[in-house]
Amino acid sequence: MDRRFGIIVALLYIYRAAVAGPGDFGATAANKAPAPGTAPAGMVWIPGGEFSMGAAMNGGGSCEMPMASNDAGPIHRVRVDGFWMDATAVTNEQFEQFVRSTSYVTIAERTPTKEEFPDAPAENLVAGSVVFAPTDHEVPLDNHLQWWSYVHGASWRHPLGPQSDIKGKEKYPVVQIAYPDAEAYAKWAGKRLPTEAEFEFAARGGLSGKTFVWGDEFRPNGKWMANTWQGKFPVKDAGEDGFAGIAPVKSFSANAYGLYDMAGNVWEWCSDWYRADYYKTLADKVAINPQGPDSPFDPAEPNEKKRVHRGGSFLCNDQYCSRYIVGTRGKGEVNTGTNHLGFRCVKSSRFLRARP
Repeated sequence: MDRRFGIIVALLYIYRAAVAGPGDFGATAANKAPAPGTAPAGMVWIPGGEFSMGAAMNGGGSCEMPMASNDAGPIHRVRVDGFWMDATAVTNEQFEQFVRSTSYVTIAERTPTKEEFPDAPAENLVAGSVVFAPTDHEVPLDNHLQWWSYVHGASWRHPLGPQSDIKGKEKYPVVQIAYPDAEAYAKWAGKRLPTEAEFEFAARGGLSGKTFVWGDEFRPNGKWMANTWQGKFPVKDAGEDGFAGIAPVKSFSANAYGLYDMAGNVWEWCSDWYRADYYKTLADKVAINPQGPDSPFDPAEPNEKKRVHRGGSFLCNDQYCSRYIVGTRGKGEVNTGTNHLGFRCVKSSRFLRARP
């Protein structure tokens, strides 16, 4: 009798996952096959399976927070194969090993050309990158240029500009990384960048329809679960979670799959081109290993080629950008890094065609 009851419950679970339609969170059905061998160093096995991808306008769970955009819907069913994933974002010491081995020069360390950035002011055509600069007073939150600046000399070695460095920060995520930089590292490491679907499946850790990577409460039992912004944005990060700014990897608890910082700390590159309307094309089917649209388009900046960011960062907050909510999306021009943008890599259990 108990065995038959268990079978009925399992069948109902699978049925609920199968019939979930657009806008609904069906149950996550993880693959049961074991990991194919020993884990590569620093990586964990993500079993893959079928899940509901995206976020509802209230954040995807019970917690209502403002969204920076409405590009995370409709919720749709996706199936991904199992894969290995870096347990943490790539760190400064790991990226330094790559640079020493290959003599690679990142985009931020190269002098940009007018051909690459036709709309950029001449004074910005110098090697450097984008840095967050807190304001000294409260400002309206309708113009992000008030708190971002292009800083000459900013790079992964000098995340905030020439006056900064990464000494003693070997275990911090490497930042100021443009998409080609992340791709180059991944190729050197024998890995690749995750698809957006892989990142979300991994971030959810087997949970379904929850607001955050860890559940529906932002601070369960008063515990900080991710590195985000506290205080008045963009004036001052109060650092109530223990960090005003970026934090070392593994500073907060891992999710159910053993992955750290899948929300908060630094945004992470995904391999998909960004289109605000992409999910609408997947709404009436189960997408199998989706790799994103064939080309990018952001209606806010139609001439920019952008890839997807995931996870949010230490700048995310409930006043302006709450994209530490699982299922929400970010975006970035492929040749632009910032001091809150990094990446992690994955390794396929089988070959997946890379986007050109």
